[in-house]
Amino acid sequence: ASGLLEAEVRSAAAREGVPVDEHALAAMNWIHPLRRLDSEITRVLHAGYVKGADAWHLACALYFFESTAGATFLTLDAPQRAVAEALGFLV
Repeated sequence: ASGLLEAEVRSAAAREGVPVDEHALAAMNWIHPLRRLDSEITRVLHAGYVKGADAWHLACALYFFESTAGATFLTLDAPQRAVAEALGFLV
């Protein structure tokens, strides 16, 4: 998962007044790109418009997977889901 997910999980937990599942966060495999993701972000935005954070999550997934065929992208966000599908992810 993109490192941005941790901030989103913690923010949502604070908003909802629930504890963060630290074990779930510790079990995550974090993606730390070693370069700019300009080509992946461009590919995401050519597939459709999403907000910046959503584009980052999708770009990290493109960075991680050599092919989107058979790769699952989890989201509850409708625009992000549409772009993930357009990129070939299973959602």
